[in-house]
Amino acid sequence: MFTATDYSDIPTEKYTQLSKQLDALLTGETNKYANLSNASALLNQFFDRINWVGFYLMDGENELVLGPFQGLPACIRIPLGKGVCGTSASKGESIIVPDVNAFPGHIACDSASRSEIVIPLLKDGNVIGVLDVDSPAYDRFDEEDQRGLENFAAVLIKHL
Repeated sequence: MFTATDYSDIPTEKYTQLSKQLDALLTGETNKYANLSNASALLNQFFDRINWVGFYLMDGENELVLGPFQGLPACIRIPLGKGVCGTSASKGESIIVPDVNAFPGHIACDSASRSEIVIPLLKDGNVIGVLDVDSPAYDRFDEEDQRGLENFAAVLIKHL
């Protein structure tokens, strides 16, 4: 797992700059909804070929609930273990899905989505939510995106 100050494992300067920009943007603000909102807006500005970016947050022990996001209206509640987000949250692992239609149990909140990446938000060893990014392009996300977004999530966590 990446730490908030470990930029050495990110292969491109763009993700290093993104994480530094996030840290600067959120420094001094303690409201988690404001910080999640700005984080989703920053990612929406950063990525090309995406149609949704945002967060689902743990609500109790068995369910995720929609948090701040950019994009079309989305599914409000996702049970743990269901869909890409619920699977990522239940396993505490990042998931890249090149073709969402091939993912067993995929929850289609936006029928335009073709690929997806989900990064768990880990705080004190517990999953507190997930970062979800969808694209209308197949095979949009790769391991570079995963490493970059895992570091982004680690920076974000210190502001939640």
